[in-house]
Amino acid sequence: MERQQHSSLHGSFRSKDSSSTTGSDPREKIKDCLRKFIAFMFTQVGVGALVVCYAILGAASFMHIEKDSPDEQLENVRQWRKSCADELWGITLSNNLFNETAWKMNINRVLKVFQSNITAAVHTGYSGRSAEDIWSFPAALMYSLSVFTMIGYGNIVPKTVWGKIVTIAYACFGIPIYILYFCNMGKVLAQSFKWLYITAHECSRREDTLFEEGEIQPIKRKITVPSTACLWVISFYILTGTIMFGAWEKWNYLDSTYFCVISLCKIGFGDFVPGANISDSAGGSHLKLVINFIYVLLGMGLVAMCYNLMCEDVRVKVRELREDLKNCLDDITLKITVCMNDTKYYHQKQTRHIK
Repeated sequence: MERQQHSSLHGSFRSKDSSSTTGSDPREKIKDCLRKFIAFMFTQVGVGALVVCYAILGAASFMHIEKDSPDEQLENVRQWRKSCADELWGITLSNNLFNETAWKMNINRVLKVFQSNITAAVHTGYSGRSAEDIWSFPAALMYSLSVFTMIGYGNIVPKTVWGKIVTIAYACFGIPIYILYFCNMGKVLAQSFKWLYITAHECSRREDTLFEEGEIQPIKRKITVPSTACLWVISFYILTGTIMFGAWEKWNYLDSTYFCVISLCKIGFGDFVPGANISDSAGGSHLKLVINFIYVLLGMGLVAMCYNLMCEDVRVKVRELREDLKNCLDDITLKITVCMNDTKYYHQKQTRHIK
């Protein structure tokens, strides 16, 4: 009996020791921290932070890959310019200055070759700026945004092999993250805006019913945000971007509105891109490009919000329309039934009268 008690006590102590050791196992702590981190990353705040960190990581990677790489196209243009100047000087020395026709003919031939070379270089992405001027951190940040949001402005493109490979991998991992951000941010903003709209609606209804007499019987009806309110929100956001980009980029209001709509619709032609006219960091241009990044990213969330609210409004209106059609059909069926019964009764009465 004592042996059994001793063995049971020993087994309980051993189980306690094993549980305490497993509880204090660093592997379990690491796994628990990873689970909490993954759960946090799938929340609204976590997804937003993940998108921002992913964009910053992509900007730093692309800037490191493309900034210090030799630009063969820029070297080719410099060589063409030098050879064109040498040929022009050789033609001037070799030809008789009084023979104007031969001099102009040779000069035009050299200039046409130089012009065709420059035109071909522009079609392949030559802009006259070096890689250090093009791949600044804010510009690389805008490039990262255009990749995983699928806007694709096209004003900045990778020219190195590693830059193209990293872009493919970056897009494959970034697009699902952006879709997760699009869905979560749309739900959060939709719930917040709906709460504000319902609160304002209830306050206005309370003020209207102060003048009514008797007891107030509230009508229980699902309140949805109308589609016109969503359109007003998007219009105000586009108007804000129009004024901001017009002041910073020296665009007219039509071009600024055009850029905002094209960007928020994820079309991205690339003819107007913020920061394309800024080649240095003077005057706080880096801050402007970061604000442009925030504007486009937040605008995507507002588009998702309006999409969710408009879908809910359409679903409610379709349900109400279906109920109205059902009630209308029931009324028509009832009227037809009553009319047929009256007709039958009148016919029976006529037959009895004839008899």
